[in-house]
Amino acid sequence: MAEKNIRLEVMQALEPKVAGFMDSFLVPIEKIWQPSDFLPDSEDDGFLEKVKDIREESKDLGYDFWVTMVADTITEEALPTYESWLMDVVGIDQHGDYKTNGWAKWVRAWTGEENRHGDVLNKYLYLSGRVNMREIEITTQHLISDGFDIGTDRDPYKNFVYTSFQELATNISHKRVGQMAKKKGNALLGKMCTIIAGDEMRHHLAYREFVKTIFGEDPSGMMLAFADMMKKKIVMPAHFLRESGGSIGTAFENFSNCAQRLGVYTAQDYVDILRKLNTYWDLESVRSLNEEAEKARDYLLNLPARLERISERMKFPEDQYHFKWVEANGAL
Repeated sequence: MAEKNIRLEVMQALEPKVAGFMDSFLVPIEKIWQPSDFLPDSEDDGFLEKVKDIREESKDLGYDFWVTMVADTITEEALPTYESWLMDVVGIDQHGDYKTNGWAKWVRAWTGEENRHGDVLNKYLYLSGRVNMREIEITTQHLISDGFDIGTDRDPYKNFVYTSFQELATNISHKRVGQMAKKKGNALLGKMCTIIAGDEMRHHLAYREFVKTIFGEDPSGMMLAFADMMKKKIVMPAHFLRESGGSIGTAFENFSNCAQRLGVYTAQDYVDILRKLNTYWDLESVRSLNEEAEKARDYLLNLPARLERISERMKFPEDQYHFKWVEANGAL
């Protein structure tokens, strides 16, 4: 109880800064891009011709590419789960006198920005003609229904470590998918994924700033929370991914193998993200740590090298798993 009270006090102390965070790291709704800015206008007489162009440009993208695109899209589509999780975090309150709580405003505004990603990718997949949309929709509904458990409980410190890490991971994934699409001559998809990656980077910068600020208020508590998250490992939001007829989580490992094989998101990326966070939060310079937190800092500083040695020995299957979302030849 005492630990939660400290976290609540810190969250309440930082709440006046949230409006500034929103101004710095989010974009006003009237100014930010929308999915229709990238997709053919259905009111336009040339709509069908533009759809044909999308379908033609999509033909040269391979099986692993489409599996990764689908999994990225489903992950983005599960935003209702993420918002409901974050709204239950200590210090984030949307009820009673706290309905205007700054942290709750942040979560809603952040979710609104993220929601556009799933919208634009879903519509693109539908227009491309390269995937089985019904199977994708079933997986999406399963993912939202199954919820998720990222190992953070209601702890704001752990949740902000998670989002700091995860937003950079999605930035990397979307950016690389965009680069691959552009290399294959698909300029539209390349541009879409690149701008989504830009949103993810802004969000990463915000969440890592939240953690940095908390280090200034409760250094030992923040260090211990960071170490605890890394001991559990940062799991992806879609780690409960399943296909129709499958059990919870069964599709995620196969998707991860695709992403690793394609080079979209790798074990080395995981290590690199940890190094970047350690550096930005300047762990070596954090003062006023208790004995347990000092041990946690040593663990975190030594962890990247240890994980890198492990990643060098990791083996991933070369055989393609055949998802129901995409035909083996990449087209339906």
